Amino acid sequence: MREDAALDAAAETPSASASPLAVLPLAAARTIHLAAQGLLAPPRRKATKADVLDAVRRMAQLQIDTIHVVARSPYLVLFSRIGAYEPQWLDAHLAEGQLFEYWSHEACFVPIEDYGLLRHRMLDPSGMGWKYAAEWHAKYRREIDALLARIRANGPVRSADFARAEGEKGGGWWDWKPEKRHLEVLFATGRLMVSERRNFQRVYDVAERVLPHWNDARDLPPRTDAERTLLLRTCRALGVIRADWAADYYRLPRRPYGDALHALADEGELLPVRVEGWKHDAFVHREFAPLLDEAANGKLSSTVTTLLSPFDPVIWDRKRATALFDFDYVIECYLPAAKRKYGYFVLPILSRGRLVGRIDAKAHRAQQVFEVKALHLESGVRVSGRLVSDLRRALQRCAEWHGTPELRIGTAPDGLAQALLAG
Repeated sequence: MREDAALDAAAETPSASASPLAVLPLAAARTIHLAAQGLLAPPRRKATKADVLDAVRRMAQLQIDTIHVVARSPYLVLFSRIGAYEPQWLDAHLAEGQLFEYWSHEACFVPIEDYGLLRHRMLDPSGMGWKYAAEWHAKYRREIDALLARIRANGPVRSADFARAEGEKGGGWWDWKPEKRHLEVLFATGRLMVSERRNFQRVYDVAERVLPHWNDARDLPPRTDAERTLLLRTCRALGVIRADWAADYYRLPRRPYGDALHALADEGELLPVRVEGWKHDAFVHREFAPLLDEAANGKLSSTVTTLLSPFDPVIWDRKRATALFDFDYVIECYLPAAKRKYGYFVLPILSRGRLVGRIDAKAHRAQQVFEVKALHLESGVRVSGRLVSDLRRALQRCAEWHGTPELRIGTAPDGLAQALLAG
């Protein structure tokens, strides 16, 4: 159900807080969460371009990261949900104005209809921390304004359009040339938007050309309304929510959210529930209330087995992933090699409602080889015939989508590598 239709239905929904608390096994809470994330059942047909946009809307945002030892994260997150598809469809939705980029969770693709919900951050970026270089803006305001005027007069630019000074070399992720820093200031303040990506490089243009019909005076919602809607978006994207999870999804202000969630329950937007083993109050978005009984009695559960990106919404909040899945995940690509426990770019394995393990993977595109350097199963996971079959299919599908159909497996639990390759 789309958000506008769901909101209309709420007017006829009695106050959830008046009903007895439903008691959910933890497995049922996971089922509701995976249903909300589009990971309840494998895709039953070939993906279309529209499925890409639908998946982003379901998650509410799609985090961007540039690492590409396998497919870059936003493309892999979509593959986990809709199966094999054309990655350029995501790029096309951005170029066609169905999506925009901004700092929502981190740098994310966001449905264009939610632009107004994040516009307040652009107009007052003072609370964005490192994402807005206020001192740089103050020091180089004249140059930044001149760059904005140039783009307005001459058209969109990429950071690559500006050469470094003679003899100057880049020295790392944040060692940006001045023009790149200027562009990012203008992006953070909403003066520039990303009009498209070329070879995954941002193309910046003035906001009035990218979004010509927007008018702050007419279209900007009050900030309190915007934050309430972002909280509702969070509840819907997660399916089941606790107050201590509420701020992370959109990087909302860090404050207690218990009263706000109870208020949404009183309005019929959420259903209070009790999840076995949790001391925290929990709530289910009303869109998923019809699933509760079947999820609670085990008649409904996820049948998906797939690999997840390190930047997938299911696992990007370490506290939430631990509470829901008893899965402690840390992105290790930013750690020195000697401090890594599992590997550089480790993909969690989701199988039938559980996070059962992780793989350190690399796609060797020139050799058409998908390498699983190491496969680790979680403690207590039993290597059954069904798990082997599910993993084999998931790994092979992922390898083929990467254009690296030859699967190679290095370190794995006893006999598992041979079993996975035997098919």
